[in-house]
This record gives sequence, structure tokens and C-alpha cells, in this order.
Amino acid sequence: MNQREPDTTLVAIRHFLNTYDWSRPDLQALIDEANAFKLSPYGETMRGKTIALLFLNNSLRTRTSFDVGARQLGGHAVVLTPSGGMWPLEFEDGAVMLGDAEEHAQEAAKVLSRYCDLIGIRAFPKFEDWEQDRKDEILNSFAKHSDVPVINMETITHPCQELAHVMALQDRLGDLDGKKYVLTWSYHPKPLNTAVANSALVVAAKFGMDVTLLCPSEDYVLDDRYMKIASADAEAHGQGITVTHDVAEAYTGADVVYAKSWGAIPYFGRWDEEKEVRDSFQHFMVDAPKMSLTNDAVVSHCLPMRRNVIMSDDVFDGPNCVAYPEAENRLHVQKAIMSELLRS
Repeated sequence: MNQREPDTTLVAIRHFLNTYDWSRPDLQALIDEANAFKLSPYGETMRGKTIALLFLNNSLRTRTSFDVGARQLGGHAVVLTPSGGMWPLEFEDGAVMLGDAEEHAQEAAKVLSRYCDLIGIRAFPKFEDWEQDRKDEILNSFAKHSDVPVINMETITHPCQELAHVMALQDRLGDLDGKKYVLTWSYHPKPLNTAVANSALVVAAKFGMDVTLLCPSEDYVLDDRYMKIASADAEAHGQGITVTHDVAEAYTGADVVYAKSWGAIPYFGRWDEEKEVRDSFQHFMVDAPKMSLTNDAVVSHCLPMRRNVIMSDDVFDGPNCVAYPEAENRLHVQKAIMSELLRS
């Protein structure tokens, strides 16, 4: 077992909160089942079952794919959002609720557990205090108090996206062990969540790839928790995690290029100060000259993506981009996850 910072979840295998709580064979089994669903989309594993989908942040792919997936398995999805009339929630245990929150997550989780068979949570950081946000309080609060399996639909990690990504890479490249995987920071006019970057780093190492993290400076290196988890998995597979700020070094010989924007953790909550720094690195956009240095690499992005800011049109619309298959795979892997949790 990898040595890592203790998680706050109680029974990790009962929920699907992070891929680092699951073994590579178990994750591969989910991907294999997802491939089966891709060939034959409909099933009965959710017949008469319901999943509650709590969206505290916007969503296009996640909301649609979970809703459609539940229906294709014979089940039903209930979508809950703050704008749809859900009570404001408190998540801190022991809180004296004199603020805006009308209901504690403990009650919400317990009640939803009596109505539904699964609960999905999407809750981004507040982007004010990383030491607080990295506790992932909303997700862990529901996992702690729920009596049914909880699925992470993106908080400070995005494990469903991870499996969709690996599934797309395996479809193009086959065995991923030893492939050079470049996770590259790319410019965005706003500071974004580190969730997809954290997840991509971890899952690439979990599946035996030789991982390079390309970012503009040390300020953009990811949280130490995920660096340690990825490093341990990489070492277990005879690989490593390389951090570089040299664009040419990173791209040269790459088999996979995965682009994502994220905010610099040292500036967390002080985004006006970070903006001038971030704006000076717009040249990190994924484009044809950079891709020409690779080993005819597969390229992707989790979406949504700002064209000609994060990635140039010619690369995104080119034959090596697997962003659309990756997005489609969300539907298939989530059906596999829901099916597995209902069987456990």
C-alpha cells in the first residue's frame, strides 16, 4: 500500500471519492465494464433505483452523463441545485448554525439515503483558503453521514474524469506502462480549480506512465498531497514524476499531452496578485509547434476549454485529439461506477 497523507473518509471502497483509494486492478475492472457499456449501452443494474445528484456548481457533461447513464441502467436521477430550491447547507461538524445555512449535511445525507440508493456530489473549492478547501469538507461530510454510496462528481479531485481519460488513452495507445505523459499547465484568464490536474497526475502514475508535470514556475506545482501520492505510485511501477518549467524538454518525445489550467496555490485567495504572474505565461498554449516535438502524441482536455487560449484550433480539431471520446467515456465509466457501488 502506498504511503500517503491519511484520508478523512471512513470506508473508501464503499464510496467513489478518489481513485487513489482504489487499486489499479479495481479501476481497470471499472474501465473494462465501461467498454462493455460502450458496446451495449443499456442494462438493469439500476432498475428501481435512484441517484440524487447534488450540483453546487455548474455542469454540462457531468450532469447530462449521470442523468442519461442512470436512465440507461433502468434508474432515475434527481438533480438538486441551490437555484432549484435546495436549502443552504452547513458542513462543519459541531457548527452553531446562526449563519445562512438552514440544514446540516448530516440531516441532508441521512434523509437522501432514505429516498435514494446513491448520492453524487459536485462542490468546487471556495478559492479563499487552500488549507480549508483541501479538507474537501462537503464531499467528506456526505460520505461520513450517508448510508448509501457517495460519488465524487468533482470537488478538489475529479475521479470520474480520470477513468474517462484513461479509457480514451487505452483505446488509442493500448498498454500505457512506460508511456511519456505530459500534464501541462495552460493559460486561462481566470484562476481555476486544481481538481482535474490533481486527478490526471495521480491516475497517470497509477497506470504506470512516466509523468512530466510542466508548469510555468514552482508556484504552479500541485498540492504536496497529490505529488506524494503520484510519486509513490510512479515508483511502484518503476517510473517517476518529473517537474519542469522547460516547454521543449517536456514536449520532446511525449506520447500523451494533457492540457489544463489551474491557479497557483501560493496565491490562493489573492487572485489579483496572481493575475499579473499568470498573464505572463500565455505562451504555454498547446499548439502545433510544441506538438511537433512529441512522439506523435495523443492530446486531450477535460472540457470546457477556451479555444486558442488553452489549445489552438488546429491541434484540438486534429486527428490526435481525443477530447470528444474522453467526454463520451464519462457516460460509460459512470454507469460502471454506479453499477459497482450498487453491487457492493
